[in-house]
Order: sequence, then C-alpha cells, then structure tokens
Amino acid sequence: MTTAPRPPGGTVRLTTAQALVRFLAHQYVERDGERHRFVTACWGIFGHGNVAGIGQALLEAGSEGPDAMPFLQGRNEQSMVHAAVGYTRQRDRLAVHAVTTSIGPGATNLVTGAALATVNRLPVLLLPGDVFATRPADPVLQQIEVPWAGDVSVNDALRPVCRYFDRIWRPEMLVQAALRAMRVLTDPVETGAVALALPQDVQAEAHDWPAEFLADRVWQVRRPYPEPGEIARAAELVRAARRPLVVAGGGVHHSGAEAQLHALAESTGIPVAETQAGRGALPWDAPGALGGIGHTGTAAAAAAAREADLVIGVGTRWTDFTTASGTAFPAPGVRFVNINVCPADAHKLAGHTVVADARTALDQLTRALAGYQADEGHVRARREDADRWRRAVDEAFDAPDGDARPTQAQLLGVLDEVLDSRDVVVNAAGSLPADLHKLWRPRDRRQYHVEYGFSCMGYEIPAALGVRLAAPDREVFALVGDGTYLMLPTELVTAVQEGVKIVVVLVQNHGYASIGALSDEVGGERFGTAYRFRGADGAYTGAPLPVDLAANMRSLGLDVLRADTVDGLREALRAARAADGPTAVYVETAPARQDLSALRAHAWWEVAVAQTSARPAAREARQRYEEAKRRQRDHL
Repeated sequence: MTTAPRPPGGTVRLTTAQALVRFLAHQYVERDGERHRFVTACWGIFGHGNVAGIGQALLEAGSEGPDAMPFLQGRNEQSMVHAAVGYTRQRDRLAVHAVTTSIGPGATNLVTGAALATVNRLPVLLLPGDVFATRPADPVLQQIEVPWAGDVSVNDALRPVCRYFDRIWRPEMLVQAALRAMRVLTDPVETGAVALALPQDVQAEAHDWPAEFLADRVWQVRRPYPEPGEIARAAELVRAARRPLVVAGGGVHHSGAEAQLHALAESTGIPVAETQAGRGALPWDAPGALGGIGHTGTAAAAAAAREADLVIGVGTRWTDFTTASGTAFPAPGVRFVNINVCPADAHKLAGHTVVADARTALDQLTRALAGYQADEGHVRARREDADRWRRAVDEAFDAPDGDARPTQAQLLGVLDEVLDSRDVVVNAAGSLPADLHKLWRPRDRRQYHVEYGFSCMGYEIPAALGVRLAAPDREVFALVGDGTYLMLPTELVTAVQEGVKIVVVLVQNHGYASIGALSDEVGGERFGTAYRFRGADGAYTGAPLPVDLAANMRSLGLDVLRADTVDGLREALRAARAADGPTAVYVETAPARQDLSALRAHAWWEVAVAQTSARPAAREARQRYEEAKRRQRDHL
C-alpha cells in the first residue's frame, strides 16, 4: 500500500458516515502499473438504521468532484450484493461496489449474498446499520434481544460468511477498521465479503478526522512469484508424466492469465479442461480445449481425467463437482500439481504446491518446460475426443424444424448464433449451468459468467445488472428459469429506472427441473419439485399453475417478447439484442429430443441417499449410491 501526496496535516470535522464515504471515494488499486478507483458506487436501501447516517453522507457526497460516491437504489438487500458481485467479477476484482442497509431484516438479507461473495473469492463491502451504541432505549425497533450478550445484534449473523467483520462502537475506531477492511478487499488470497457494522448513533456523530485518513491511498494488488524450487519440481513432475491434464479454475480469470495458459497448452500439447469458474480460459475451439470438467462437464474432459497420471490445477478450489466427489481421477498413482495464490487451495489433494499468482507461475512453468511435448498418442486421443464433443454440440444445437418448440439445448444453440463474442451470458442455478458447462462455446475470456460456487437461485438478474454497469459496451443476457425468477425479480425495476440495458431470457419449465431430475436419481421421485396444483392424491400432480411470468415482467417495465418456436426465438433474441432498454424473451422449452449421452461426462456427484426405505425407488437409488461410493478415493 502506498499513499498519494497528502494534504497538510490537521483534521476535518465530519460525521462518522461522512468520513467513511469520503475515505472510500479516495481508495485506489494498482496492478501491473495500471491504477483504478476501487469503490466506484454504493448500493442502498434506507431505513431508520442508516437513513440519517450513511444516507445523509451519500447525499452530501453528491455525484461530482473528488469526494463523489455515486448512489444506486436497490429493491432487495440480497440482490444488491449479487449486483455488486457481478460488477466486481466483470472488473477482475479491481473495482467494487459497497452496499448499505438498515438494521434488522435489511441487514440479515445480506447474509446469502455475503456467503456467495466469500465462496467465490469476490470482494464486496457491506455497510449495515446497527443498534445504538449508547443504548438510550433498549430494545429498539428491529433489535433482536440476546439475554446472555448485550453486544450481539443481528449483524453477528454476518460473521461466518465474511472475511472481515467489525462493529464501529466509537467514531475513532473507524480509522483502523476501514484500513483493515481495505486490506482484505484488495488481497487476492483473503478477499471476499467485508462487513463494517455501523451503530446508527455513531454514524451521525461528529469527530475530528486526520486529513491523512481522507487522502488518496493506493493499494497494490500483488502478483506473488513462485519459489524457484516449486517451479523446478513442478516441471520435473510434468516431464515424468505420460498423460498430463490441466484443470483451469476461476483464478485464471482473476489473474488475467488466459494468454499464459494458452501458451502453455500450445507449446506442450497438454490438454485443458475447465471448471465452471474457469470456463472460457481457453477459446472453445483451441486445439487442446476439452470443455468443462466434473459432474457437469463434457465426455472429452471426463475421459482425460480418467486416464490422467498428472493433473495440473490452476486457480481451482477442487470442489466436489470438479472432482466428481472424489471419483474423477482414478488412475493408479495419479499426482497433482496445484498452482494457486491461496496456500490452502494449493495443498488440496495432497498436491505439489506452487503458491503464486497464476500468470507469473504459468509463465515460469512454460519456460521451465521448453522443448517438452506431451505424449503424442495422449495428445491425439484427447483431440479426437474434443472433436467428437464439438460434433455432438453441433447436433444438440441443430434445430431443423424451425416451427417446433425449442429444447433447452436448441435455445443455447440459437443464443450462440445470435450473440457477439463480447456479449456476456449470466447464470447460476437450475438445469442451465450443466447444459452451459457442456455446450457453451466461449469466444471471449469474460463471456461465460456462471456463478457455481454457491449456485444461488435469484443471482442472475441482479448480477447481469452489475455486469452491464461494469461493462457498458457489452450486451448482457441473464438466463433464468421460472423458479429462479420468482426468487429475485426485483432489480428489473432498477434496470428500468437506471436505463441499464440487460436481456432476460426466461425459460419456463414449470418448477425446479434440475432438482426434479436429481430427485429421480436419488429416490425422491420428484417430490415437491413441480409448480402444479394438488391432484386428487393430495400431491402436486395436477395442472400447471396459470402463472404468466411474461405479464409479470411487463408489469415491472420491461419490453417482453414471446417465443414459441425456434424461428420465433431467433427473431426475438435478435430484436432483444438490438433493443435500447431492458428487454425480456419468454420461452417455454420442450423436452430434449436428442440423445445427449455423447456430451455427458457421466461423472458422479455424491448426494446421500436414504439407507432404508419402504419405497422401491429409494432402495434402487441406495444400491446405485453404494456402488458409486466404492469408486471414491483419497489422493495421498
């Protein structure tokens, strides 16, 4: 961290809230010699816990001049965090939004969004109001009473889901708390949600602040270099391997290491598979690209994983979806090399660690492997698998009957046809993440935006808004199922209010389709997963609910285009892309008509199944579960 030239010594008299807003307006980050303002706006919903403090401070800051902090009016506290997360991911974590709420339900609504940010290692600053520090009346409105702890409020629910938490009981506490918050937000390893809980009386209290605290401050975003010995050992392991495989995770994008990954794959021939967060690390048609890996991945990547004797993980957390719950890499003696800026992730799967920034580590590893080529037979087999996968995608995308209702795969095919390479696709939950991971053809490093660390229903619409705010020159498409839409449609109103163009593609399939399929697999018989009236048997087996979500979106201010056929979908998507304001395309999909088995990884995912049951479906599912469990292994 460095500071710019500072004003003369002395103090400035401001309220705590005014000082915090001014401090945030003067924070910058620098990486690779490029400097960016870090906190570029503040989302807010006001209540008695923040309206007279942070609210007044944001009003006073205005929108111009060196102390400005632009304000964005949200409709739901959780969705404001999702919008902030979409924004910072698109900005490669080099710029963030703050989010302010009142105490009580406004603050507790932050918890889901904070967990999503922290799981995905994405920075967001939360500024919830809090109880009175001076306790003039106790309890106050929306205060939870804890008889055994007078200093606990609902904001303590944020502690487990934040990377840093502090409560500002006195104005003078802000100086150290704000600096510590910035350290965490700008740290590539520690980053995630940060919460500064602000008692409402402290927000409004005046204090004499050191002028230096309010001066421009620059935080260096580090690129840690690997230890030479770690690179040397990694290169030794690669050279000794016959069937190496690279698994690219989200850290490739955060580091901006796509070109270095491409150079490694091109010079060595080592094939590359991608996690959900890492999708797009290579162009989809690059010679070594195998597409997504793991439970939702491609058959090509799964075949490479089964045969790999060395796996090089780059910026991945090795979640159960990636490892197929410990069954994806069964080759005897398989070893792992983990390149990761976070030591905890680098040590997973008993891997050889390269604790470093992905860009610097890949660059040095490529140099250490000069002259090395992966086994010719291995490279040829993997590229033949990739060619079969691409042909299978072509078949899945093909829609010869333009008058028919599109399948979900055909919907993605039409979208692939209509979108430009710089357009962004946003998704998080339902059956779409699996189809996107297998089928989508990323043509730009930031085209594929699927949040699968937390897989949070309701993320897509607010995140799309955040992405468009971060990249106003890109068209942004939020792919949303009906179940997800009903969770959090509220920020459509914000998009309309602010004139922020996003396109919502709403897929109507009458319920929770992905969980319905999972329920079938694990003996749950699709119980409670369909949006239907109750039938004569008392279960949800009646007619589909007469819900018109297209009309609902129209009532919120969007232009809505209905698409009933493949040709109609193509026309609607083109019109939506060319529109000037927020637009929705409403489409009801048909069941898949093609055999997509050539695309599927057929990789397991562990979901515990009832050990005893009176129902045959559960007993059969338990048998399949126990067979799969026998394939699990620890990598030691």
